[in-house]
This record gives sequence, C-alpha cells and structure tokens, in this order.
Amino acid sequence: MIPFNYLGFVFKHFSSSLYPKKVVEELCMFIKPLCDDASVLDIGAGTGMMCEFAYRCNPKLRYVAVDPAKGMLKYTEDYVEVHTATAEALPFDDDSFDAVLMGESLHHLADPDTAMKEVVRVLKKNGKLFIYDFDKGTFLGKSLWAMEKLLGEPAHFYEVDALKKMLEEHGFHVHVSQHKWRYSVSASL
Repeated sequence: MIPFNYLGFVFKHFSSSLYPKKVVEELCMFIKPLCDDASVLDIGAGTGMMCEFAYRCNPKLRYVAVDPAKGMLKYTEDYVEVHTATAEALPFDDDSFDAVLMGESLHHLADPDTAMKEVVRVLKKNGKLFIYDFDKGTFLGKSLWAMEKLLGEPAHFYEVDALKKMLEEHGFHVHVSQHKWRYSVSASL
C-alpha cells in the first residue's frame, strides 16, 4: 500500500502541477453556479487540492474534506473542515451537501459502488458530482493501474464508458470530458 499518511508534505507542494489548466477551468464552471451558502464535500481529499482550486472560484462556499489519512489532511487550508473517514462510510447526515468532488481519488477506494451509494446519500436533491481521474482505456492509464496494483492499492481505474455506466446506475446524469489519458466528469442527480 502507498503510505499516504506520510506523504502529505509531498502532495501539498507538488500535486497542483498534476491538474491540467482545462480541468481546473471545468471545476470552476462546476462550482460557480452554486449558491453562496452551498456545502461542498471533497472525498479522498488528501491535502485538499480540489478544495483549493474550488475556493479560488468561489470562496463563499463551505468546504469539507474527507480522507482516511490524517497525515494528508493536516496540510489542508484553514477554511476547509476536515474529517478522517472513508468514502464508503461518510460521517454525515443524508442530504448534507450540494456538491461532491473527487480528484484522483476514485481509483483508491476499496469499494467504489458502496462509495457511490454514500455520495448519493449525502448529496441533496439535484446534487452535483465532479470527478477527475485516470482513464484505464489509455496506455498511461493502464500503466498506472498496473503500478498501483503492484503497490497493493485497490486500483479501481475506470475506462470512460464503464464509469459513465456505473454513475448512471446510481441515478446520475453524466457528462465526460477527455483529457488525453485522464478525464473529468460532471454529473448531477
């Protein structure tokens, strides 16, 4: 397993460079329509990079980060409320959030199907989901999948069509944007 609990410093200082400008722009378009009192949950947040990008687009929102690695969460910004938990057992009431973000975290989940049930549970009616991850249908995506498998990670990398189908089965209306060997998903209930 990758020792994420000890990698917070590295991720805090270097992970922002892994997000293409186009993905950050799409995240802004996703965040901007939310009301100023909306709540946003970042699942598998790590150091809260998705919250940081979203905050730059709308600093009036309530940002909440969830990750099982305390060593990552300690590097989040002060405006982010943090919770140590897994995506499969979110510590929030039903209908708590207007939007959920998942940046490069879906493939790390132990049970993506259970996690999506939790996402649907905590999202309000007409809630939105933004995912950014690696496309297993590409050479680099398959290479990352193989590497993470060797490291003992769950490596739940999806090809675009398979992810779209899984999200639709959970009630989402899905729009996918391809970014070479990665993709972003904007979905709504």
